Amino acid sequence: MPRADSDTAFAPLPGFRLLPGFLDAAQQRELMAQVQAVLEDAPPYHATMPKSGQKMSVAMSNAGALGWYTDKDGGYRYVAQHPKTGRPWPAIPGIARDVWRAVTSDAPAPEACLINLYRGAAKMGLHQDRDEADFAAPVVSISLGDEAMFRLGGTSRKESTRSFKLSSGDVLVLGGAARLAFHGIDRVLPGTSRLVPGGGRINLTLRRVT
Repeated sequence: MPRADSDTAFAPLPGFRLLPGFLDAAQQRELMAQVQAVLEDAPPYHATMPKSGQKMSVAMSNAGALGWYTDKDGGYRYVAQHPKTGRPWPAIPGIARDVWRAVTSDAPAPEACLINLYRGAAKMGLHQDRDEADFAAPVVSISLGDEAMFRLGGTSRKESTRSFKLSSGDVLVLGGAARLAFHGIDRVLPGTSRLVPGGGRINLTLRRVT
């Protein structure tokens, strides 16, 4: 991790793991093809923030039994159907399931795979993944496409943060004490990969919900 953003010493919480280059180039291409098939059936959309109704800059879709969703009136939650098509979410891509099995020990299979598509100036503010019923299983994140600056903190917004680069094929695990760590994407570095058709970055976030 290249730099801290304050004079306070920064150490990731136990349970945080960054696995650079976990997927090789061929695996990335195959996973990208699987994700494209998902997005053809469940097109990306821009969800809106609770209360304010502000549109998120990141386009998203989901795969799995459940999909993460938010809108002005209902807030953050999981739903079983695509909010625009009304169809059930497609199955989680096989390579993504393989990654989950490889980096988690005895965690049950993931129920949700949030697909975030970053293009242009899209970013993701600091947040916790805490809309699940149980935090025992880790959150597993897979990066595809353009590099991005990822920011990691502690379990309080007041704690110091650190930013570091995520590249295509990297896998990140938030488990244990790090399961509720604040994190986000400061910016994407355009043109650093040709993997995603049309450019940009795709992030797959695998989660156990129930």
